[in-house]
Amino acid sequence: MTDVIGELVAFDADALSVRARDGVLVRVAADRVVALKPLGPKPIRTSEIRALEAAAADGWPGVEREWIDGWQLRFGHGFTGRANSASPLEPGASTTAETLTRICGRYTARGLTPTLSLPDRLGTVPAGWTSYNETAVMAAEITNLTLLETDSNTVVTTEPTSDWLTSLHYQGRAAPHGAAEVASAVHEGTLGFGVRASRTHGTLAVGRAAVTTAPDGRCWVGLTSLWVAPEHRRNGLGTAMCSELVRWGRENGATHAYLQVAVDNTVAHSLYRDLGFTDHHHYRYARPNSL
Repeated sequence: MTDVIGELVAFDADALSVRARDGVLVRVAADRVVALKPLGPKPIRTSEIRALEAAAADGWPGVEREWIDGWQLRFGHGFTGRANSASPLEPGASTTAETLTRICGRYTARGLTPTLSLPDRLGTVPAGWTSYNETAVMAAEITNLTLLETDSNTVVTTEPTSDWLTSLHYQGRAAPHGAAEVASAVHEGTLGFGVRASRTHGTLAVGRAAVTTAPDGRCWVGLTSLWVAPEHRRNGLGTAMCSELVRWGRENGATHAYLQVAVDNTVAHSLYRDLGFTDHHHYRYARPNSL
């Protein structure tokens, strides 16, 4: 006898099918099954967090970036924390006072607040810094997602349309100057800009998708800039936009999908869990107390 460990995808009177960890579908005759045992979620390895963070950084790289002692610094006109923070993406990234001083200097020289992005297990808040805005990274294999069937009212283009740019928001407000350049940037990847509109109500929802490949070879589609017109929320438009962008990502080679959501945004968490996303890891930002 032996074990088959993976996701149970089918079980009937004749056989059961399990998708093993390597992606192979294993079919076992029902009369050969001795026992079924539910297992907890597969533990996330530190290397997987680092790989996904690298893919996400390529998907939202800002307009400039550089490396200092294992930290990737991104600069993007102050638009979004992701595009204006430093993240310890290389193993053994330095946390010495000298390194932090150099990082701070790069941001202050551009008129930006020095900011660190610290994913679980990759970095801790340095002494003299304060953390804020904890964010959950949710992820899934695309084959495990429940994608809503959509109609022709949702269009995904390779460049942001004027309607998409007009609907781009940040922290509940219209996006500031320079936001279009940040949203249109990707490093060694492919972008898709989704717009759902109607003739009578104009733009109903927008979203952005970036397909990038992680250092471990896994191809991801990341969903960002999701927005639904306030008067049309809670009508399934957010789910429809996510589904269309993931579907577009799959057509462009992605096998996995991710998104980032504030830990206290319970409405969004519920929507993404219904689609099939699960928590992968968290990150938080940190700033020096002296500023």
